[in-house]
Amino acid sequence: MKKQIVVIGLGQFGVSLAATLANIGHDVLALDRNEKEVQSVASQVTHAVQADATSEAVLKELGVGNFDIGVVGIGARIENSILATILLKKLGVPYVIARADSELHGSVLEKVGADRVVYAESEMGVRVAQGVTLSDVSDYMSLTRVYGIAKLTAPPYFVGTKLSELGCGPKGKWEVAVFLILRGNEVILSPRQGEVVQANDVLVVAGSHDNLEKLLIEARKRKVEGEK
Repeated sequence: MKKQIVVIGLGQFGVSLAATLANIGHDVLALDRNEKEVQSVASQVTHAVQADATSEAVLKELGVGNFDIGVVGIGARIENSILATILLKKLGVPYVIARADSELHGSVLEKVGADRVVYAESEMGVRVAQGVTLSDVSDYMSLTRVYGIAKLTAPPYFVGTKLSELGCGPKGKWEVAVFLILRGNEVILSPRQGEVVQANDVLVVAGSHDNLEKLLIEARKRKVEGEK
């Protein structure tokens, strides 16, 4: 569902977030005091405005209170981050996400009304660390300490093989679920176990970290042995 989202603070985190949200179809208003930062993202979002997001009058004039979601991406100036968060909640934004640079910063943001606090750098570090041992995986999102969702472009040793032969599925050797396969412009949801993986397929799978790693290792090993 299309939403109106205001992103305050256009550092690396804010720019990446604002551009991604706009790219997937949301109306995005990007705000920053720095004109250069505003210009850098202007072509990627619905509206980009040079403005002081710690001014209640400015936010009111921009109609921010009518937005569905507010994201405070300010990192360097903690006092501005806190004030922007307070103002978004005061103006009636239903859901406010705020970036924190430390546990203390995050604790204050929660106390002043942030619905969700994100620790951008540390969360990215955890995400990368948990995916680093999974060769051929382009993206990995942890759901618990040992379980996650991975996205990978079908490696050569998957191509021409049925999902069942790879050990996927609830009854498969590795208990790894394949949620969907992206094949060009085609989206295959909950593919059958008999589905044969094709070159350039993108698979979204879920399972324990260990089992995902074992699946990749064994599939590669079997492919190499079959070529001998």
